[in-house]
Amino acid sequence: MRFEIMRLDDVDGTAVDSTVVDAASVNRIVQQAAAKGQRLYIRPADSPAS
Repeated sequence: MRFEIMRLDDVDGTAVDSTVVDAASVNRIVQQAAAKGQRLYIRPADSPAS
């Protein structure tokens, strides 16, 4: 499963940037964001139709 992770602006909460990663990478990214005090929004990424 893949997830879209958006880094949120500290002032107004708008998405500053986003990336799509696999499930194994989510924990690492969350830990890095927590260490820096960043806010994230995580949601399942759209899967292309197969």
